[in-house]
Amino acid sequence: MKTALVSFSGGQDSTTCLFWALNHYDRVHTIGFDYGQKNHVELSCRKSILQKIYSQFPQYAEKLASDIVVNIRSFGQIAQSALTGNDQTMGEISENGLPNSFVPGRNLVFLTYAAARAYLINAQTIVAGMGQTDFSGYPDCRRNTMDALQNALTLGLDRSIEITTPLMFLTKAQTWELAEMLGGKTLVDFIVENTHTCYEGDHQHFHEWGYGCGGCPACQLREKGWKEYLARKKR
Repeated sequence: MKTALVSFSGGQDSTTCLFWALNHYDRVHTIGFDYGQKNHVELSCRKSILQKIYSQFPQYAEKLASDIVVNIRSFGQIAQSALTGNDQTMGEISENGLPNSFVPGRNLVFLTYAAARAYLINAQTIVAGMGQTDFSGYPDCRRNTMDALQNALTLGLDRSIEITTPLMFLTKAQTWELAEMLGGKTLVDFIVENTHTCYEGDHQHFHEWGYGCGGCPACQLREKGWKEYLARKKR
């Protein structure tokens, strides 16, 4: 039986990856992280998404397995950024040339926790939504980082751990296209209506591409990808 553990935040990318995993694995577990993020509302969204899969996508009900949310708020206190609640204006560039929304080491920590969980539940694969095509310059989103970490985790656990990143070389428009390929318009609408990506945690204002403030880098990227996706459909 092929078993996967999905790093699932409740955002567009991780939700697309969750459905990708449900299409490719026999059993799918999920893990999320409360690290003191400014967009804490995503944790409520992820819970709602998992519940709705049972009713709106019953074909996947038997594949969904355990879910866990790990409290690592202490990490957010150490790795401070505009995304973990300091007073910086979102979208500014730090002295090191990276966006101030970059949380140093976040994905490294997430995947280390995920690997420990995968070891316990005997999952061979961790599925994560990192991408380096339409990304914000985060060094822990690159495939070479994933390869190095995969090797370290495999050595450290003395068990083969695969980190699979279905979105690594896709643009945001192509991510929308992948969702359509996996579940048609039904899944695209589901992602628009139920996921949260906005860095500011705005889940009040609804746009044609989903909820968000409309101005932060995450919203701008999601909107841009949505418009490109629609334009490609018209060709």
